[in-house]
Amino acid sequence: MKTVDSLNFNNKRALVRVDFNVPLDAEFNITDDKRITAALPTIKKILNDGGSVVLMSHLGRPKEGPTNKFSLKHVVAHLSTLLGKEVQFADDCIGEDAKAKADALKAGEVLLIENLRFYKEEEKGDEAFAEKLAQLGQVYVNDAFGAAHRAHASTAVIAKFFPDAKYFGYLMASELENAEKVLNHASKPFTAIMGGSKVSDKILLIEKLLDKVDHLVVGGGMTYTFIKALGGSIGQSIVELDKLQLALDVIEKAKEKGVQLHLASDSVIADDFSESANIKIVPTNEIPDGWEGLDIGPETRERYAKVVLDSKTILWNGPMGVFEMNAFDKGTRAVADAIVEATKNGAFSLIGGGDSAAAIAKFGLENEVSYVSTGGGALLEYMEGKELPGVKAIQG
Repeated sequence: MKTVDSLNFNNKRALVRVDFNVPLDAEFNITDDKRITAALPTIKKILNDGGSVVLMSHLGRPKEGPTNKFSLKHVVAHLSTLLGKEVQFADDCIGEDAKAKADALKAGEVLLIENLRFYKEEEKGDEAFAEKLAQLGQVYVNDAFGAAHRAHASTAVIAKFFPDAKYFGYLMASELENAEKVLNHASKPFTAIMGGSKVSDKILLIEKLLDKVDHLVVGGGMTYTFIKALGGSIGQSIVELDKLQLALDVIEKAKEKGVQLHLASDSVIADDFSESANIKIVPTNEIPDGWEGLDIGPETRERYAKVVLDSKTILWNGPMGVFEMNAFDKGTRAVADAIVEATKNGAFSLIGGGDSAAAIAKFGLENEVSYVSTGGGALLEYMEGKELPGVKAIQG
């Protein structure tokens, strides 16, 4: 893998695609800077070599061109603090100002350019737009794993303008290495924990994993599609009625391949989707009308924890319940605690971005597992066996 370690950046200006798509509060303060801190090692490597850095990223999903809400200028002060140096800002990502500021950079200096998605050409993968961006650097580095599954101008198309000078950043490299470790070099027993609301969102990954795992643990809203397919009563629980046969197919395939499929035997149910709802614990296949399953129950937590503790490789993608509400976070917490314990005992644990990363962060356990991915969608697609445009562009 061609990483930034392959090059000394002395007197070189690197154009680095980062993923600074961070959440901001009403006052534009960053509420979670993990995506920024994840890019720091790559930026520092280039600066320490004596190079300069032009950073480009998207932020949010602006629909109508430039808007203050989605401006990357809100990131500048925090990034400057993290790097211990003033970061310059160009209020456009192409054009004369951006080009002049990039050209004037001295060794050790950093320029952040404005949100790429202020131009529709970014998401369209427009070649002329990519060429304009390419003029801002002499070397191209992609360190934006969270956007690697998008065939956008700055992630996939731009690399062709740097035929002999394109590299992976450290974050991109470690994301791919950790995903590969789980996919193709997993120590047994290998357990995949799949949560989230829909079977349809995860079916491609589940099918791929059935050839690799020993245990498939199911939680979250998708549980009720499986239970309904097996003839259970699920009340008002979330369900994909058009995916019942798909759930039965998964159960059958798991049997055929000798994979142990674990479904929730009991559920925490509520008579309303709120913290203040009435709550009780019932068998998952006996949820009364007017009630919905919002978390796995205590018996299931114990069973799932035991499976996790007996594992040597663990992939976790998706929560066990509505963990955002404290009343329904016990199942997700129990699984997280078991993963931490297993990791301490020598297991390798990969937390698959998105909601799983948010959950592990909520419980303050990010540093107690082997690896937390920064890219939910990108990791999913990579593990499903899809080619990521941002990866292919560097590998050629």
